[in-house]
Amino acid sequence: MGRGVLLTANLPQLQNLIKRDPAAYKEEFLQQWNHYNSVRQIFHINPDEQAQHFRELVSFISQVAQCYPKETAEFPSHLSSLLLENYGSLTPDTRKTLVQNLVMLRNKDVITSIELLKSLFPLLPRTTSSSLRAFIRKTILSDIRTANLRTKNHKLNRAVQAMLFGMVERGMDGEVLGDKGKLRAGPAGGGNGEDAMWAVILTKELWRKGVWTDAKSVSIVALGCFHPVMKVQSASVHFFLGSDDEKEDSDAESEDDVDVRALHHRREINKKTRSGDKKLQKQLTAAKKKKNKAAESTTPNFPALQLLNDPQSFSEKLFDNLNRYDKRFSLDHKILLMQLLSRVMGCHKLFVLPLYTYILKYLTYHQLRVPSILVALAQSVHELTPPEALTPVVKKLAGEFVHPGVGSEVLAAGINAIREVCRRQPWAMEEDLLGDLVEYRKSRDKTVTAAARGLLQLYREVNPGMLKRRERGKVASIGMSVGRQPLPFGHAADAAVDIEGLSLLEDHLKKLREDETGEADEDGDGWEGWDVETDSSDSDSGSEGWNDVSSDGEDLNVSDSEDEKETTPAAKSGEKDADVDASTEGKHTHAEENRISTLATTKILTPADFALLNDLRIKAATKAVETGGGSKAKRKLATLEATKKATSGDQSANTFISENDILGPRKKVKADYAERIASIEKGREGREKYGSLKGKKKKETPSSSTNKEKARNKPIMMILSSGAVRGKKKASLREKQQKLRAHIERSKKSHH
Repeated sequence: MGRGVLLTANLPQLQNLIKRDPAAYKEEFLQQWNHYNSVRQIFHINPDEQAQHFRELVSFISQVAQCYPKETAEFPSHLSSLLLENYGSLTPDTRKTLVQNLVMLRNKDVITSIELLKSLFPLLPRTTSSSLRAFIRKTILSDIRTANLRTKNHKLNRAVQAMLFGMVERGMDGEVLGDKGKLRAGPAGGGNGEDAMWAVILTKELWRKGVWTDAKSVSIVALGCFHPVMKVQSASVHFFLGSDDEKEDSDAESEDDVDVRALHHRREINKKTRSGDKKLQKQLTAAKKKKNKAAESTTPNFPALQLLNDPQSFSEKLFDNLNRYDKRFSLDHKILLMQLLSRVMGCHKLFVLPLYTYILKYLTYHQLRVPSILVALAQSVHELTPPEALTPVVKKLAGEFVHPGVGSEVLAAGINAIREVCRRQPWAMEEDLLGDLVEYRKSRDKTVTAAARGLLQLYREVNPGMLKRRERGKVASIGMSVGRQPLPFGHAADAAVDIEGLSLLEDHLKKLREDETGEADEDGDGWEGWDVETDSSDSDSGSEGWNDVSSDGEDLNVSDSEDEKETTPAAKSGEKDADVDASTEGKHTHAEENRISTLATTKILTPADFALLNDLRIKAATKAVETGGGSKAKRKLATLEATKKATSGDQSANTFISENDILGPRKKVKADYAERIASIEKGREGREKYGSLKGKKKKETPSSSTNKEKARNKPIMMILSSGAVRGKKKASLREKQQKLRAHIERSKKSHH
C-alpha cells in the first residue's frame, strides 16, 4: 500500500512503470481511473475547481490507455463530449489539453481517424484561439493526407466528404443579403457561414495538395458557389477560377523573395568552393521554381471544371443567382460569377443564352472593369453558340467601342473583343460591319492597326467570302476559286455515322482478348501434353498419315517433258490470279477502312480509350505513309500529330483568354504629375535634404571625392598637357628599362 501512495503523488513515474509492466501495476491504474471519474463529475459541476489536476489525470490516462483498452474504452468519448458539449465553459488550457490528448489517442491507434475528425470538425468554427485553430487544421490535413499516402482510403474519404458536404449544406436555407454597400462589413446569410467556410477551405487545401482529386470534392466547392454567405461564395468561385487572392486559405508560410543578383554577387566576392557552387545552384533552382509557381497561380482550375457534375444545371443555377440578386451583389462579385459562368460554358460548350442579354448593359467603354467583362463575354462563346444570339452583342460592341469619339485604347479593346468572339463563332459578324471594322487597319495608332489586321487575318482564314475582293489575300482568293467555302452554321459535310477510326480500336481490343485466351489455351495444352505423354505416338502417326496424302498430291503434279511445255500458260494464269488477289486485297483494305464499328453501342468509351484510338490512328497513318500512301496519307498523318500535340498540351491556353488579349499591345503611358512626384520622393529616401551622396558611399566619415577619383574624370586634353604624361614621353630608353624591370619585380613579389 505504501508503494501505491508513493506512486499516486508521482504520475509520470507511475506512467513509466505501467508502460514497462502493465499487468503488475493494474491495481494502481484502476485507483487513478476511479479518481479520474470522481474528478470528472466534479469538473462537470464546476470546471474551475481542480482544473490543473484534471488536466494531469487526462494526460496520464491518455499515455497508458493502450495498455488497458478494456478499462479505458469510454475514455475517448468522455473527452469528445467535454469538448463538444461544454466547450464554452472550458478554459483555453483545458481545451488545448483535451484536443492534444485526442490526437495522442489517434496516434496510438486507440481511436480511428473518423472518430477524431468527428470531434475536431465542429471545433474549427467555434474556437477563438489562433494557435489552437492552426493546430486543429494542421492535424486534420495531416491525418487525411497520411491515410491516403500509399493508397486511397476510400472509406475515410467518403466519411470526411459527407461531413464537409453537411457543413456546407446546413446554411443553404439562409437569405442572400449580398455584399453591396453597408452589407459588405456586416455578417451575411445567417450564422452557419463559418462551418461552410471551413469546409470549403479544407477541401481546397486537400485538392491543392493532391490528396483529393475526385468529383465529390469538386461537388462540395460547387455547392459553396450558391451559399448565401458572400465569403463562402467568393472562396468557392476563386477555387474554380484558379486565382490565389486569398492567402489566408493556405497554411504554407510565405517565404521572402530570393534576390538572384545578390546571390551571384555574393558568389563572386566569397571564396570559390564546390560546396558554394552547389548551394548557389540549389538556391537558384528553388527561386526559379517559386517564380514559375507564382506565374501559374492565376491559371484556371481546368481539371475541377471538367469534373463538375451536371455542368448545364450548374450554369443555369449560377446565372439565376446572378440575375436574381443583381442589385445586392457588388460589381466585383458579379464579375467573378460572370467569369466562372463563362468558363464553364466554354469548357463544356453549354448554352445559357440569357447571359448575352444580361451582359449588354455592361458593354460601355466607361464601365468599371470593362476588360474583365469583355473577357467573360468572349470565353462564353464557342462554335455551337447560335449566331443570332451573338449578333446584337457584336453590334453593341461596335457601336460603343468602335467610333471616332473614343480613344485609341478603347478602339483597340473593342476590335479585339469582337475578334475573340468571332474567332469562336465567325457567323456572328455581318458583312457590312466587317468591312467598316477592317478599314481601321489604316489608323495611325499602332494598337488599333494591329487589332484591325488581326480581325482581317481571322476572316481570311475562316470565311474570306465576307471580305471585299481586294482584302481577301492571295491564299484565300485561290481557295475560293477552287471552290473551297466554309459551311453555314449547323451544316456538316457528311452525316455522322461512326467515330473515325473506331474499327481500329475494336480490332485492337479483339486481338488483346484473343491473345489472353490463346495464352490460357497454350498453358492448358502444355499441361495436357505433360499428363498424356504416352499418347503422343498416336497423334504423330495421325499427322504422318495426313502428310502422306498431301505429298501424294504433290507427286501427281510432277510430269514428263510433254507437260513441261505447258508451264508458260500456267505461269501466266498464276500471274493473273496474283493480280486478282492483289485487287481483292486492296478492295478488302478499303472495305476495312469504311467498315462501321459497333463498339460504341456495346462499350462506354473512356478518355483512355480515346487516347488509345488516337495512337492507333497515328500508327495506321504512319504505316500507310511507309507503304507509299502518297501525299494524302502524309497530310492525314500531319493532321493527326498536330491534333495530338494540341490535346496533350495546355488545354486551358486555347479555352481561356486574359485581359491582355483584349487590351492588346500598349505603349508606356507618360507619367502624370502625381506619379513624377512619387518617383522623386522615393529617390530622396535615405539621404539628407539637397545633399549629394558623391564620395560618401561606404565610408565611416563623410568626405568629398579623392584626388584619384577626380583624376579619373579629368578631360583628356588636360591630361595630355600634364607633367606626368610629358615626362613619360621624354623618358630615355634606360629609364624605361628600369621602370619595366621594377614592374616585373613587383609582380613576382605579389604572386609569391
